[in-house]
Amino acid sequence: MELLFDILKVLFGLVVGAILGFFIARNYMKKYMKKNPPINEQMIRAMMSGMGRTPSQKQVNQMMKQMTKYMD
Repeated sequence: MELLFDILKVLFGLVVGAILGFFIARNYMKKYMKKNPPINEQMIRAMMSGMGRTPSQKQVNQMMKQMTKYMD
């Protein structure tokens, strides 16, 4: 009987640890992505230049606004 309780304690600890780990990792990644967005102004300029366009600052700002809106 004690062996059964020990096994249940271990299983319960694993389940709780997995759930807590998931939410902690998720929260950390959200903060990291908000702090270090994957695309910045230089990347947008390079992308538009690669398509044969010379972007104005207004166009770059519009693209950045769209990207931050999409990320939230």
